[in-house]
Parts: sequence; structure tokens; C-alpha cells
Amino acid sequence: MGPPLLLACLLAPLCARGASPAQAGAPAAGSPQGWRQHEGLRRVKRAWVIPPISVSENHKRIPHLLVQIKSDKQQPGGVVYSIKGPGVDEEPLGIFSIDKFSGKVFLNAMLDREENDRFRLKAFALDLGGVTLEDPTDLEIIVVDQNDNRPLFGRDVFTGHVLEGAEPGTCVMTVDATDADDPATDNALLRFSILEQGAAAMFSINGTTGEICTARPGLDRETTGVYNLTVQAADMSGDGLTTTAMAVIYLDDINDNPPEFTKEEFSMEVEEQAAGVDVGRVFVHDKDLAGSPNWLAKFTVLEGDPEGSFSIRTDPHTNDGVLSVAKPLDHEVRDRFELTLSVQNERPLEPSAPASPRALATVRVRVRDVNEAPVFRENPRRVSVLEGTPPGTPVTTYTASDPDTRQLQALTYALLYDPANWLQLDSHTGTIRTKRELLHPSSFMQGGWYIALVLARDDAEPPLSATGTLSIEILEVNDHAPLLQPPAGVLCGRPGRGGNLLLGATDDDRAPHGAPFHFQLSPQHPQLARNWSITRYNVTHAVLAVLAEVPEGPYSLPLLLRDSGTPPRERQQLLNVSVCHCGRDGTCEDGVLAAATAGAGVTLGALLIILGSSILLLALVGLGAARARGRRRALRKGLLQRSRDDMRDNILNYDEQGGGEEDQDAYDINQLRHPELFSPRAKPPLRRDAPLSSATPPAPRKLPSSPSDIEEFINEGLEAADSDPSVPPYDTALIYDYEGSGSVASPLSSIVSSLTDEDQDYDYLSEWGPRFRRLADLYGH
Repeated sequence: MGPPLLLACLLAPLCARGASPAQAGAPAAGSPQGWRQHEGLRRVKRAWVIPPISVSENHKRIPHLLVQIKSDKQQPGGVVYSIKGPGVDEEPLGIFSIDKFSGKVFLNAMLDREENDRFRLKAFALDLGGVTLEDPTDLEIIVVDQNDNRPLFGRDVFTGHVLEGAEPGTCVMTVDATDADDPATDNALLRFSILEQGAAAMFSINGTTGEICTARPGLDRETTGVYNLTVQAADMSGDGLTTTAMAVIYLDDINDNPPEFTKEEFSMEVEEQAAGVDVGRVFVHDKDLAGSPNWLAKFTVLEGDPEGSFSIRTDPHTNDGVLSVAKPLDHEVRDRFELTLSVQNERPLEPSAPASPRALATVRVRVRDVNEAPVFRENPRRVSVLEGTPPGTPVTTYTASDPDTRQLQALTYALLYDPANWLQLDSHTGTIRTKRELLHPSSFMQGGWYIALVLARDDAEPPLSATGTLSIEILEVNDHAPLLQPPAGVLCGRPGRGGNLLLGATDDDRAPHGAPFHFQLSPQHPQLARNWSITRYNVTHAVLAVLAEVPEGPYSLPLLLRDSGTPPRERQQLLNVSVCHCGRDGTCEDGVLAAATAGAGVTLGALLIILGSSILLLALVGLGAARARGRRRALRKGLLQRSRDDMRDNILNYDEQGGGEEDQDAYDINQLRHPELFSPRAKPPLRRDAPLSSATPPAPRKLPSSPSDIEEFINEGLEAADSDPSVPPYDTALIYDYEGSGSVASPLSSIVSSLTDEDQDYDYLSEWGPRFRRLADLYGH
């Protein structure tokens, strides 16, 4: 590289005046002294580092010569100078320029230090051919700051809060400001002050930090709630440029003022019997901040209301006390009240608040008289009536009272609700009687009670009424004796091997006139106790057991059943028991007998017997129907002639089967179904639900001495069955007491003991008379 580029700095005033070295008293260049001096200067320039060039911002003399650069290889007219960098060929453009032949650098525009505080340029020296004569050198231009920027506050309005009554020195807030000038100079050194805050001067500001604090005591929100301060910031340590802002300080409320009534006495009035209504308002005044807990009042009734008839609450919007009725008032009992009220804040007073007596006020309330509805003092009224009470029996006198004792009024009564139309009411006295017999149970009963509504009405204008509820309990009367259920059964005849039968009973009466039931053998037949015994199983059932081995066959045992009512009711009933042949497991082997006599059945063995017998019976019916169709022609030959053949009385069950529509002269089956129409000795039939005509049931029937008329024997059996309420209806199979001996007919049980009747001989039926010849024609060979 060549020798370094030499730069000559010329003072700006000299350059401006066009001064030359000769004018400045410098030696001539051609003289030895001048040459030596010139050589000395050249040696200094080679080692000289050019310091930064400073120029003030906002310089208005444009263009302005900043510096002149020269190369030590300068040949007159042989060097070309240039500069590059920000302000020249980089943004911002056109700030600086250079004379390429003289090397003078000029400022062409005003500078702003806040935008660019310095510029770093590169200077170049080239010969006319463009060859570099010197290495590039740095040229740094520093912009010198001027106080051309005012301070700026962070906001136009600053807001702060402080409690009223705060002690001096309590800091509220801090204001802040900035200055764009050079912070290293006084141009940006700020000082704060308060220009205006009112005559009291309650606040001060720290000039350096801008912190605002209380300056003296006596801050009272009720006197002055808001302070507006004008604050100033100035640079040059307070002597330069200035700016202002607002500081708004709010005093926060404390409870330093108790509420006070606006007057000492208040007068109000309210109607009697009105509950929950507002009577009136009491007014208070509180200087504290409206809507805050320091302002909100709380009222108390101190005196004059020992029963708590009134209550008072606070209206949160107006802070008034609202007096209301908590319990209905009665003008006839008390027509005036004088209440003493007190008031205080929801939040307690501050200790710094001045002491004051408790605020009190008197409220006078007058109770106005109004017409009141009648009142049933006993509502509901509960009474008891015996079941079956005859019509016209007094039930109760249900009356109401009129609270208006100072008014002459008459009350009348009416039945408002009587669903069964059981009652009648005297409209003047309120006396209630039965209109018809009260029955139980009834669909009009609700949980064992009959409910009726009674209306009482006064004669005021307008009239008022009241409704009373009458609940009538219909007491149960023991008017039903227990009923044996079922009335028949089957058991084995050997003690301990199926020789037990579970007996049950029902009673239409309700507790306590029903269970527990008492079962026993009829005391009128003590001989039964030798073979039979009854023991209690539970409150509704008993167990019949055989004590000694009993022969197979049907038995009618008279039993005495008694309930637990007061007084107890009892009934003697016949229990039809069939003693069967016992199998090895203690069950009956004769399924037909068990099914025919056990009714609904009481044991698992009996149920199995009934099921098997039913299947066998269905098979028999189907077979009989097939044979009947094959013998239809024989049935069309005519009616049988009546004969006086001897009739037998040795069958258990009797069935009559006619010949269809063509058979009109056969034996009338109605003689069996309705014997009272054909027998002069017959009595009117009794249904099974009719009570016994005699306390002692008839003893088991015996075989007539001359069994020549089977019809008479059957009629007697019908009469005995109809007189017994415990037997099934007329059209079911009946069980008779005697089967007979030495009969040529086999037991009917043999009919169902075989699936076919091919091995049965029915020809002997023709010897029983004309009524059985049809059976002989159907089944005979």
C-alpha cells in the first residue's frame, strides 16, 4: 500500500473568509524554511489520527464547511476525492458532500440529534485514472445536542386515591415525564413542581422523583372529595423548557359519620289481618358515601313489639327503613302500637370518628278494623261413628267463631262437600247428623276416614266465609263371623303319615275384629275328639290331624270358628274331609277322591292328585263324546217308558245326560237343580254366603230304612247341600254320606280308573228304572 492519506483540517472561520497560509503569516513554500516546515508538516500528517468532527444540530448556515482532506501524494490537479456512508450515499441521503478536487467536506442540511447523533463516513483518494492513491480513512461526524425538546408527561391526567383523614406524609401517587434531549446534558435534567392545588395546599411533590404525598392533616371527604393539582416538569434543572399535567386525587370514604333520623316521630296505619305488607317508611341521613357500607343503615325495633308483629328492613337504594307486618294484627286484641327504633351503619364507626349518641325515633302504628272471615278453631274436626249407625244419629256440632267481636254478625252453615250424601247439617246450629247408614268399606273412604267440608259464612257486606274439614272415622263393628276356607279337604287316614290338613279362615271385619282365629271341634260332638285334633298353626290357620287310624271315606266334621273381636263372633261350619288310602310317602293314592273333595287343595300332594285327575277326566270326556256320536241312532228311537222298577241309593255322584233336542220326555234335570219346585217337603234353598239357620249343623245323614226311591234320597242330599253355606254352588259335584253295601253297581271311581270303558259292564243300569236306561243305552253292550 502507498503512504497514508494526509488530511488537513482547516478552521471553519478561515475557510469561510478564504484565508491562505501567506495571509496567516506562514513562510513561503519555495524558501528553505518553508520547505522544512512543509516537510515537518508532512511527517506529522502521516502519523496523525483525525479526531471526530463535532457539529451542532439545527445549524442553519447551509452549506457549511466541515473539513478538508488532502493526500500527501497530491499532484496539482492529479487527485480525485470522494466520501461514502450514511448521509452521503446511504439514508439519509444528501446530508454531506465533498469537492472532489479540493477535498472539502460540506454540511448540506440541518441535523437533528434525536434522529442521528453521529455519522461514520469513509474518505477515498484516487488518481485521474481511478487508481487508489491512499487507503480509505474514517471520518466521524458527531452531532452536538441543543435544548430543542420540552419534557413530556406520561399522561395528561394522573389519578390517585387516598383515605380521608390520612396522616401527613402519606404518599398518593407518582407523576413521570421524559425529555428527548441528550440525557448526559442538562437539556434532559428534569425538575417537578405543583403549580396549583387550591388555597389549602394539602399536597406536596418531590421535585426529583415526582412523588405526590399529603402535606398536612384535615382531609375530609364530606368537605372536599376531589383535589385537582396542576404539576409542572422543567428541563435544565428547572430553568429550561417546561410542560404541565393534571393530577386528580380522590378521597376515599371512611365511616366517620353515623346515620341520623330526619325526625323524631313517625305515624303510620295498617289494616288488621294483613301479613307481609309494608306499613310505612322512616327516613335517615348519612354524610358518608352513598351506596357504600359506611352509608348503608341497619334498623332495629327496640321497644313496643314484644310479640314480633313487625319487622323492618333497609331499602338499599334510598337507605330508608321499611316497616312491615310480620304477623297478622287483630284490631279486637290491640289497635295501636308505639315502637322505638334505632339505626346504625352496617360497618362500625372508625375510632377517629367523633362520639355521638345512638339515633332513636318513635313510630306510632294504628290498626284499622276490617271485616274478618269466620274461623273454625278446630280444623280439621275428627269424630268417630260406629259402623251401621242408623239415620238421624247426631255426629257432632261443628261451628265457627267470628273474630269481629265488635260487630254483630250471624253465621250460617252449609255442607260444601259430602260425596256419599251421608250427612245432613243444621244451617243455624251447625249440628251434623247421619242421613243414611254409614257403611264400611266404601269407595268414598280415604284411608279409613270419610271426609266432608263445612262452609261457614257471615252476613257482612261483602260476606266472608271459611271452610272446615270434618273427618269421620267409621269404627268397625264385629258383625261377621269367620268363614272356613276352603270348606273341604283330603288327607290320609294314618296318624303322622299325611294325616294332616291345613285349615284357614277369612273374616270380612277389619282389625281388631278379625284374626287371630280360634279353631276347634264342635263341643256338641265330643266323640270327634277321639279320632281328630286341631292345633293352631298361625293367626289365620290351624292344622287338622287324625289321632287314630281312620277308615277311608268321606267325613263331615262340625267345627266351631271364633274371631278375636269385641265381643267375639263365632260360627259352626261343616268341614268335608275325604280320608284316602295312604301311599308309602304319605300321600293319597286315590287321585279322583282327592280331586273331588279337596276343593282348591291345601297340600302339594293334593295338588298333584288334582292335576293327574284332571288329565284323566279330560281323556274320559273325549272318549265319551266319541262313543256318543257312534250311538246317535239308538238315541233317536224314542223316549223310555216310566216303570216302577226298584231304584238304588248306592251311588256317590249323579249326572243326567239327555238325548239332545229330540229328547223332551226324559227325566227333568231341574228336579236335581231346583228340588224346591218338585218336593213338597223341600225348603227354600240357601246360598253359600247365607248364615246358618241353626247354631248346630245337622249330623251326618244315615241310610233310609227303605231305600226304594232314589229320587227322594237325592232330594234329601240337595236339601242338605243347599242348607250348608260352606259347600260349592248347586251345579258342582256333591259328596254324599253313604255309598251303600251289597250294590250290584261298582263305585264311580272305577269309571276314571281306566282309560277306556271296554272292560266295564253298564247293562245293570237298565235295572235301575227308566231314568237310567238311557245311560245303559249309551254305555251298555
